Amino acid sequence: MLFWAVEFFIFGLLYNFNHLNIMLNNQPKFRNYIFSVISCIALLFISSAFVPLQEESNAIVGVWKTGDGNAMVRIYKNGEKFQGKIVWLKEPNDPETGKPKVDKNHSDEASRTRPILGLVNIWGFSYKDKNVWEDGNIYDPKNGNTYSCTIKMLNPNTLEVRGYIGVSLIGRTDTWTKQVAK
Repeated sequence: MLFWAVEFFIFGLLYNFNHLNIMLNNQPKFRNYIFSVISCIALLFISSAFVPLQEESNAIVGVWKTGDGNAMVRIYKNGEKFQGKIVWLKEPNDPETGKPKVDKNHSDEASRTRPILGLVNIWGFSYKDKNVWEDGNIYDPKNGNTYSCTIKMLNPNTLEVRGYIGVSLIGRTDTWTKQVAK
């Protein structure tokens, strides 16, 4: 997009080159013309500088399949933070009861009846650096524990999700794969 804007701008300068001789004879108009050109260039660079930052921070948004392939998590922006909820389960029903799986391992007894499908299991992430989201948490419904978490985007289709206790050296990393709507 920036390339086309620059090309259009250059074409405009070339088109107006014939009128440059007229403007040189009239100094105030020439100064206004130069000021307008410089202002347009500055505005073009300033506005284009903010687009990549916004796109990079939102690159995490989408549906991701967990490493074991048993669940999919939709990551979305909630205010200034990113969070995600479970939107698909390979096995949505509990084999013991035949009913939808619930959060039976949660430490809070009142939360043990909430369904796993639709559960917000990652939250609080902020975009920190190129392809890194930090300061978040991840909840594992398999064991009922919550961990500190960082997410690193390895490429547009792969996330490295690291859950840890205290220091990031002590933890586990899972690789999630982006899912494309069919």
